[in-house]
Amino acid sequence: DITTLINHKDKPKRSDKTLQAIQRVGQAVNLAVGRFVTVGEAIANENHELKEEMSVACIEARRAGETIAQLTDVANLDHPESDSHITIFTDKTGVVKAARLLLSSVTKVLVLADRIVIKQIITSRNKVLATMEQLEKVSSFQEFVQIFSQFGNEMVEFAHLTGDRQNDLKDEKKKARMAASRAVLEKCTMMLLTASKTCLRHPDCESARINKDGVFHRMRLALEQVIEIVTDSRPNGESEMAPISIYSGIKEFKNKVEGLRENLYFLSKENLSTMLEVILEHTEDFTDSAYTSHEHREHILELSKQAKMELEQLVSVWMQAQNQKTKDLMEDLEVAILKTCQCMNELKREVHSAATSLAADLLKYHTDHMVLKALKITGVEGNLEAVAEYTCKLSEQKEQLVEMCRLLRHVSGTEPLEITCIHAEDTFQVTGPQIISAAETLALHPSSKIAKENLEVFCEAWESQLSDMSMLLREINDVFEGRRGEKRVYLSLPRPGKHNANLKALKPVKLDTEEQAKIAKLGLELHLLTSDVDSETEKWEDQENEIVQHGQGMSSMAYSMYLFTRGEGLLKTTQDLFHQAEIFATEGTKLASALHAFSDQVHNDDKPVLLLEAEKLISMCKQLQITAKASVQGKRFFSFLLLKALKLSFGFWI
Repeated sequence: DITTLINHKDKPKRSDKTLQAIQRVGQAVNLAVGRFVTVGEAIANENHELKEEMSVACIEARRAGETIAQLTDVANLDHPESDSHITIFTDKTGVVKAARLLLSSVTKVLVLADRIVIKQIITSRNKVLATMEQLEKVSSFQEFVQIFSQFGNEMVEFAHLTGDRQNDLKDEKKKARMAASRAVLEKCTMMLLTASKTCLRHPDCESARINKDGVFHRMRLALEQVIEIVTDSRPNGESEMAPISIYSGIKEFKNKVEGLRENLYFLSKENLSTMLEVILEHTEDFTDSAYTSHEHREHILELSKQAKMELEQLVSVWMQAQNQKTKDLMEDLEVAILKTCQCMNELKREVHSAATSLAADLLKYHTDHMVLKALKITGVEGNLEAVAEYTCKLSEQKEQLVEMCRLLRHVSGTEPLEITCIHAEDTFQVTGPQIISAAETLALHPSSKIAKENLEVFCEAWESQLSDMSMLLREINDVFEGRRGEKRVYLSLPRPGKHNANLKALKPVKLDTEEQAKIAKLGLELHLLTSDVDSETEKWEDQENEIVQHGQGMSSMAYSMYLFTRGEGLLKTTQDLFHQAEIFATEGTKLASALHAFSDQVHNDDKPVLLLEAEKLISMCKQLQITAKASVQGKRFFSFLLLKALKLSFGFWI
């Protein structure tokens, strides 16, 4: 709006329509500034240490907004220039000054508000840390229960603050790191509960103490990382040194090589050779890995050798072209550039194939969770020898999965996915030993219900991470094949005037702790159902089948709604959630129709069962549509009802 005012053309004749438009823009700016300042003043009243600075910035912003409104009050003036009233036409410089003052003061308000948010997160973190210290020292169940209740409330507050901050972050890399740290804290909260209770029940058990200490340590690291992201700082002034992946190395190398077309002198041959050496050093992670197949290893070594030869040829032609820029030499240079880039593309394709095929094989092999099941059984039996045997197998499995994550990081394709791979590697690295200590504790105390529950919690975390790896692998393949976003078509938000005719503006409501817990629980159950559906659809040989495609679409939508319950993802408001649910129900109805058509190919006793399930699905989708279109007022939060109906609809698959 301000740009429109400043850039308006000074025409000799101005129509009433033009004058009214200018006045409307000025008033709109003033009203927007007024609303903005009201929020700023409320923040100032709640934060006394910054109240004075914030108040001054708010006053300046309000004054600038009012000045712009006065200068654009021209609709009723027939001859603005001859009137004593100063307007945008007689004092355009005044509008520019007011706009600059407005920009400056609004920026001050935003910076101060940001400082306040950061302070709130740090204060919340400090409260969590202080309560954690109390939890570590307690010696009675009664005291532990009281303090853990306080700890739970503090963690909810911290989760809300950091969730809002995560959504506000523009840097995708920081956003991914924040999501990883918050996921650790979310999972560790339950681990801390069961590990601490086990330690209290068996105070002399060394493995129980090791198990508990591991949880506290991991939570402290995650809390510290959140503060590093929020404050954009590292301890002791260290700079963050993220390892370079093969993908990012190849991308940068190719950019430099292709840049020779425009400029033969912008880098040295030593610089280019060093870049290739670094890439080839990283390929040793594949060629040295015990889990890389012989075929992949040979291909990577051959392509590495070829890359060196292509670069040598490129450098030779490049040096000649610098001395004598003939047409033939420039054509030779173009051929050398193309051959070098083609070789790097083939190397990229080969390492991608090596990493993703290993990941697919490992995830398929470990889906039965046989080692975890065996640890639970032998632990309850008190069979220490058998537990020791299966802990060795789990350690081997952990090493395989850690190596898988390291190789996937090289081919992930984007920085956020790289960070997700690093987070997965850390999770397997830490959770493996924690499962072992929990299993040892159970084997020493086989009749202990809390020790059994504790082992279950750590095993669930392991299984959950394996499930997440399947989704991560799909994302990595999507990026590689240029399909990124295709499976997310259902995540698009409502467009003005489209799809959302039935949506009414809902008043924001404050959720109490019980309602938050219910929604979080339903969201988690929805996430688990999503994983199960993905596993089922992947078993179909024909991935283009209409039933599979509808199922995958519903899975993507359900996952976006799960992210909504965590304050993440593309769905930002309850209206977004309701809109997504309506599309989900429509997709479910299409799936039911596809199942009806498919039933004609089924001729045994399964046909009536299939038709019955299809009818159930139609009924559930109708219930979901009704819930999504309803208008529920009062304290009872609408999303709880919606997610409940959604869970029923999606449960059809399992």
